[in-house]
Amino acid sequence: MKVTIVDLTHYDAVSACRTGCGACCIAPSISSAIPGMPQGKPAGVRCVQLDADLRCRLFGLPERPAVCGQLRPERAMCGPRDDGGQHAMRWLTALEAATRADAPT
Repeated sequence: MKVTIVDLTHYDAVSACRTGCGACCIAPSISSAIPGMPQGKPAGVRCVQLDADLRCRLFGLPERPAVCGQLRPERAMCGPRDDGGQHAMRWLTALEAATRADAPT
């Protein structure tokens, strides 16, 4: 799945992944192999590389799927810092549904 993030220059950029969220490692499907998930993962399934703090164990490593590196944190996607990733889960779930191969056009 290729995810395109719309340029929302009126939003402040989120500088880094937030501990306690993990939405980008749960909501989207990933079709490429992930260590421990050779067939990738379906949407809504927690990646096996997500640690107890909801951070990616592969961040910055060459084993990390390219699609994961292409999805950058943005305020529009991540939402408020104190919601435990609820906004991000809703946003990414909607994005996943809209970009499915069988999504209505």
